[in-house]
Amino acid sequence: MRQHVNPLSSFFQLPLELPKPEHLFEIAQLPIHLDIGSARGRFLLEMAHLNPERNFLGVEIREPLVLAAERDRRNAELTNLSFLFCNANISLETWLSLLQVGQLEIVSIQFPDPWFKRRHKKRRVLQPALLIALAKALKPGSSLFIQSDVIAVFEHMASLIDLSNCFSRSTGDKYFDRSPFPVATEREKFSLSHGQEIYRAFYTRNAINIPSLSDLTIKYNGLNNILC
Repeated sequence: MRQHVNPLSSFFQLPLELPKPEHLFEIAQLPIHLDIGSARGRFLLEMAHLNPERNFLGVEIREPLVLAAERDRRNAELTNLSFLFCNANISLETWLSLLQVGQLEIVSIQFPDPWFKRRHKKRRVLQPALLIALAKALKPGSSLFIQSDVIAVFEHMASLIDLSNCFSRSTGDKYFDRSPFPVATEREKFSLSHGQEIYRAFYTRNAINIPSLSDLTIKYNGLNNILC
């Protein structure tokens, strides 16, 4: 069961000052894997345990899930993992700008809330400003991974990323056939157990200059008129 919150409501439009890495991790200078929409956090709990050489940050807009994930993190005594409550489109850009150059190595957006209706597309998590902020923080060679069990949501994310031109897709127009991670998310396990198709794309940050927000937004608005 997906439990939505409206990211455009006045409460979620308030910017939050997120803690700096030195306040989130025991070894602040380790490379970072950022998971946007980390839900209950079990994916990152396993990933952090398996990869002590990397820091993991999960951001999630549903605060009760963040509180539960943080409780599990503390119980597991994982010092290379943190969970933060925020609206990624409002509060994440400033946090990303504070990172050391090249520190952000991996970004994943997995099974985001679909917001099926055309008029609700602006509520979907990957918007032009957030993509540009991620592109600025990711050095060439760093990774961006997306997956969804809803084809319209996947195509929306992938098309926006392609429009930016600053990410190269590893399989061209084909779907990535498996997750690059040794751990499956809860939604991934559910979808696979029910025989549902999962659509994936793995991108590498290239050396092409990042477009202006205005240019990408114009292209994005045109995209919204085409995609469902």
